[in-house]
Amino acid sequence: MRLARHASLRQLQVFEAIARLGSFTRAAEELYLAQPTVSTQIKRLTEAVETPLFEHVGRGVHLTEAGEALLDAAREIFDALDRVEMKVSDLKGLKQGYLRLGVITIAKYFAPGALGGFCKKYPGVEVSLEVTNREHLLERLARNEDDLYILGQMPRSDLDLEVIPFAPNPLHVMAHRKHPLASAGKITLERLRDEYFIMRESGSGTRATVERMFAEKGLKPKVRMELGSNEAIKHAIMAQLGISVLSLHTVTLEAGSGPLAILDVEGFPIQRTWNVVYPKGKELSVVAKAFLEFLKGEEGKLAAKMDKTVKRLCR
Repeated sequence: MRLARHASLRQLQVFEAIARLGSFTRAAEELYLAQPTVSTQIKRLTEAVETPLFEHVGRGVHLTEAGEALLDAAREIFDALDRVEMKVSDLKGLKQGYLRLGVITIAKYFAPGALGGFCKKYPGVEVSLEVTNREHLLERLARNEDDLYILGQMPRSDLDLEVIPFAPNPLHVMAHRKHPLASAGKITLERLRDEYFIMRESGSGTRATVERMFAEKGLKPKVRMELGSNEAIKHAIMAQLGISVLSLHTVTLEAGSGPLAILDVEGFPIQRTWNVVYPKGKELSVVAKAFLEFLKGEEGKLAAKMDKTVKRLCR
C-alpha cells in the first residue's frame, strides 16, 4: 500500500490531465496551476511509484507502461468518487449538488441563460459550463467527463448514446442588409453558386450540412474565407465580405436595425434540433435529471424567441 500512503488525489488529477492532453503546459492551464507546480506534483508521484511515468520524445509527452497502468487506476478512482458525489447529492435532493454541462460553441448563445434560470430555481446547485468546438466536445463525451452534453448534429454512430431533442436549431442564409439578394425572393442554390461564402473551418457541423446540400444539386459553394468563430463570421458579413449559413441562435441578440438580414433561399431554413446527449447506461444524478426536465420546459420560450428573430431579420 505504499502508493496509497504517498500519492495524493491532487497528484493523480495532475497526472491524468497531462496524460489526456499530452502536455504539461496544457494541463497547467486546464487546472489553473503554475507549470512548476505541475512538475513538482509529477516528480512526487513518480517518486511514490518508484518508476518513470512519462517519457519525452521531441516535444511530445508519452506514457510509459507504468504510466498506462496508473492512468487506468486513476480513472477508476475518479469514477468511484464521482459515484459517491452523485449519491450524496441524491441524498441531499436539490438543496445541494453539482452539474457539469458540456456544450458545442453555438450553444453558448442560450446555454448560460438556461443555466441561470435553473440555478434561480435551485439556488443550492453549483454548475460548470464547458464551451468548446465539436471535436473537443466529442472527446469529452467519449471520456464521460461531464454530466450532460448539448449538441446539434449527432456524433458518429460508434458512440452508444441517449439522445433527447429539446429545442429547434434552424440554419439560415445570412447577408448584409445592403446585399443585392437581401430583397429578393425564392433564391435558388444555383444563384448562390456565384456568391462568396464565409465558412467555419473544415469539420464544422454547419459547414458539412451546407456542403452536403449543395453537393446534392451538383454544386459547390465558393468559399472566400474560413473563420474559427460565428462572431468572426458575423463581422465579416457586416463588412460585406460575403454571405454565410448560421444558426438562428447566433443572431438572437442582434439589434432590429442592425446590418444582418435573412435571405429567402430554397431549402432554407434547414430545420435541425438541439439535443441533450449522454452515454447510454450512464446513471444520472438527481441534479442532471432535474436539468433535463428544466430544458424541456424551455422549448416553448426558445421557439418563440426564434420566431421573433426571423420576423426582425427578414426583409
